[in-house]
Amino acid sequence: MSAYSASPEPSEVTLSVLDVQRLRAAPLVRDPFDFVVVERFLRAEAGAAVLADFPAVAGHGSFPVDVLVYGPAFAGLLEALTGPELRRAIEEKFAIDLAGRPTMVTVRGRGDGKDGRIHTDSATKIITLLLYMNPVWDAAGGRLRLLRRADDLDDFALEVMPLAGTMLAFRRSDKSFHGHLPHRGERRVLQLNWVTEAEVVRREIARHRWSARWKALNPLAS
Repeated sequence: MSAYSASPEPSEVTLSVLDVQRLRAAPLVRDPFDFVVVERFLRAEAGAAVLADFPAVAGHGSFPVDVLVYGPAFAGLLEALTGPELRRAIEEKFAIDLAGRPTMVTVRGRGDGKDGRIHTDSATKIITLLLYMNPVWDAAGGRLRLLRRADDLDDFALEVMPLAGTMLAFRRSDKSFHGHLPHRGERRVLQLNWVTEAEVVRREIARHRWSARWKALNPLAS
């Protein structure tokens, strides 16, 4: 399966790179926890440029965007993701006030076959938004499952194909269990979180930076 097979005409990437109206029109699902899935959330005319500008990520794990090198189209996407228009749409969808809540953006580029263990996300995260960046996805693994329980990866309400432009956002809770079957190889995803306080961002970014530096110095361990 593939996404964004046609290349758009060259154009300047603007804040309209995201189709926020698709998010507003998509239903909020409450089983097994609050989530929304939006296909082609990344506009088709911007998709090819953004994918071409996706940063090269060496090794597995999450990397803060400020330690990566990327092009202007990807920078425009980051600006849109952290801007007020998307925040307002998320607030409306989840009936939540995110004013003053810090954001944190990280990128994953590869899986090591160990990712995907069942978890809920940490309690310091309020909303998690995942935007997938894979032009093609045929693998059985790596498809995120939204789970009804903490101990069964096969008891899922929905399995999300990680195709480029597909967005999943969910409200973190004690029952927001999710995970996926193991996948080794490229699996590109951008993660945006609204978190409880600025200290969370400082702590998490410092941890991710240390991890990224360690992986760069120890490539075989990645």
